[in-house]
Amino acid sequence: MPHRNAPLTETGRLRPARCVVEDGWTLRRAAERFQVSPTTAQRWADRYRAFGEAGMADRSSRPRTSPRQTPTRTERRIIKVRLLRRWGPARIAHLLRLVPSTVHRVLTRYRLARLTHLDRATGRVIRRYERQRPGELVHVDIKKLGNIPDGGGHKVLGRQAGRKTRSASGYSYLHTAVDDHSRLAYSEIHTDEKKETATAFWTRAQTFFAQAGVTVERVLTDNGACYRSRDWRDVLAAAGIAHKRTRPYRPQTNGKVERFNRTLLEEWAYARPYHSGTERREAFPGWLHTYNHHRGHTALKGQPPASRVPNLTGQYT
Repeated sequence: MPHRNAPLTETGRLRPARCVVEDGWTLRRAAERFQVSPTTAQRWADRYRAFGEAGMADRSSRPRTSPRQTPTRTERRIIKVRLLRRWGPARIAHLLRLVPSTVHRVLTRYRLARLTHLDRATGRVIRRYERQRPGELVHVDIKKLGNIPDGGGHKVLGRQAGRKTRSASGYSYLHTAVDDHSRLAYSEIHTDEKKETATAFWTRAQTFFAQAGVTVERVLTDNGACYRSRDWRDVLAAAGIAHKRTRPYRPQTNGKVERFNRTLLEEWAYARPYHSGTERREAFPGWLHTYNHHRGHTALKGQPPASRVPNLTGQYT
């Protein structure tokens, strides 16, 4: 395979080389005939004299020496700081008085995992997993979100004016359930996170998944009070659903719904300036439909969650 910037293929290089070496053409004549520079024509002619047809193959573009390469001792210091402190390139560069791009290049050369792929407490690479079928595991979580006062917040009014209306706005609570295999999401906006609200939400979420042909087998939540209540335990037990809770202070265990919350904030909650909380709430169902049916998901090879659910629209019930 020729180099992507090469003006000639290996066969094309052989033709001007033979014209110059065997037929006696001048370099300028060969260059004009084959639409290359005289320097290029001379290079292939010289290689043909020295190596024959084998000299027409591409060579490595790597230099024979790299006098400006980062010294081995410096590379070891970079790697040592990364492993011990788990810092990014900018902080390592400041500590060692280097350029961040140099540190990044060294980390990339030695294929050290990104910090986002590491458990900060242990330094171990986080093992990603995905359940084999829809409903095998559903992640459930509650996201607390500040309300927008009528007339808009600081994004509409500016930071000074927005501060005056912020304190009395209160909060909304987004109750969300995300299927581990398909990333199909069901979410509702409520005014609290009490056990009665969480239990009623799950009843509707379970109905939503059932209508999509998904039988929920297990639910994963954090250790919130509503998820430790008897009401929550009883509603899951009545449906034959196992309940599993994450370890304390380990939100990454419930990572799929945590990632959904981040997407939700970026693409809906803070995607544009809203003039009221009502305006933002009214935009939520449309965004959620887009997420489930049309938005490509990187973990699903660019396909939306609906592509992994057999009966999302209910047409086969």
